[in-house]
Amino acid sequence: QVQLVESGGGLVQAGGSLRLSCAASGRTFSTNTMGWFRQALGKEREFVAVIHRGGGSPLYVDSVKGRFIISRDIGTNTVYLQMNNLKPEDTAVYYCAARESPWPSSNSNAYDYWGQGTQVTVSA
Repeated sequence: QVQLVESGGGLVQAGGSLRLSCAASGRTFSTNTMGWFRQALGKEREFVAVIHRGGGSPLYVDSVKGRFIISRDIGTNTVYLQMNNLKPEDTAVYYCAARESPWPSSNSNAYDYWGQGTQVTVSA
């Protein structure tokens, strides 16, 4: 099993920044691909970003390109999401996810493990 624990959410004004962290423990060799998803109130869960263990060519949803950066530290089994120039529409619960497959995916059904989520609220 893999345990994922997110942190770093909070309340920020529009234009501000937050950095989310997701620490993986347990069978971390099963976390070849790690991603971030988000779910706003009353909406479906949405893909945000994904990164492979090697770190090359991360993928982003169009709405966050140029503002969010995903990265990971293999040594500490941690993945980060740096969120800059935040907008009110970024308000959501952000979830960390991991899958054993080395192929990045934007499909939430493709992920084997999930964290409990962290709330991000952006005020206008």
